[in-house]
Amino acid sequence: MSDTDTDPETTEHEPTEIDTNDTDTVLVSSLPESTGKTAIALALARIAADDGDSVGYMKPKGTRLESNVGKTLDEDPLLARELLDLEAEMHDLEPIVYSPTFIEQAIRGRESPDELRERILEAFGTVSDGRDRLFVEGGTTYDLGGIIDLTDADIAALLDARVVLVAAYEVPGDVDAILAAAEAFGDRLAGVVFNDVADAVYDTLETDVVPYLEGRGIDVFGVIPSERTLSGVTVGDLADELGATMLVEEGKDGYVERFSVGAMGADSALRHFRRTKDAAVITGGDRAEIHTAALEAPGVRCLILTGGHRPSGAIVGQAAEKSMPILSVQTDTLTTVERAEDVVRSGRTRDAETVDRMEELLIDHAAVDSILEE
Repeated sequence: MSDTDTDPETTEHEPTEIDTNDTDTVLVSSLPESTGKTAIALALARIAADDGDSVGYMKPKGTRLESNVGKTLDEDPLLARELLDLEAEMHDLEPIVYSPTFIEQAIRGRESPDELRERILEAFGTVSDGRDRLFVEGGTTYDLGGIIDLTDADIAALLDARVVLVAAYEVPGDVDAILAAAEAFGDRLAGVVFNDVADAVYDTLETDVVPYLEGRGIDVFGVIPSERTLSGVTVGDLADELGATMLVEEGKDGYVERFSVGAMGADSALRHFRRTKDAAVITGGDRAEIHTAALEAPGVRCLILTGGHRPSGAIVGQAAEKSMPILSVQTDTLTTVERAEDVVRSGRTRDAETVDRMEELLIDHAAVDSILEE
């Protein structure tokens, strides 16, 4: 054995030594999924880069997958690589593919947490090399990864990162979840950014909730109002993603933020639809009474008809008059609902325009200097 050779028995499970102190690392985590975490992480990186910092990005746990066997379709690292002009390889930007098969293997003891931590550290060493700041995107939710002892709190400790927690707010009870997350992150929690906050609760959040949290020692960096272009998708884009045939195209530029399933009687459907806003009604193509009820509800933006059935000419004519698009898909209602919800969840943060707008919102509504302060 030469002087440069190493005895594998003495090094097989020794952790990789990575100096995390040379790079300011910010982990952007979230409470519920689809809170705009990706847009905020990339917008912060762009702001830091505009200020002259050399920035990097990684997402240790990839979750947007094409198949159970782990082929990744996670667009977040791809978008980051494009927007931040990164040259890193995907296996460094996203060292763990958190697929259903991976989870099953971990439960069976076939994935070593120590080896996974080393894989993350090695990737971190690559993507942070020569960077002033590294922005790390957390999992779908902050507690994802507990099976392998790699929740966002674990990763923050591993990478010596400060944590920015992205939260939603609808009712006062949502504060409980923020307090639980703050306890999980401990001193690594730098503060909270509330995103996509509806007008109806904006004042209550600022006047009551923010002072309460700050009184508990939790900094609130900002409250970002809801904006239609970031909280939904256009009917036209939804049709493209679903592979739908548009039977009525008038109104296809309208935004859809939620879905309502028409599986009840006509009277119940009309009462339900009248309480919704910016919704797409998904129902069987042969449910004429549901189609009629949806056309009478001001908050319904489009009809998605399942099963490949075509509605009557009268329904098509009424929809055209009201500029309400009708989409027809071949899939059943349950499958259509699942696919449509995936489109809305993923559609918020998947292009450069969304990140550009988030930059503006952060500058206008958040203490960006405090977020970036080392």
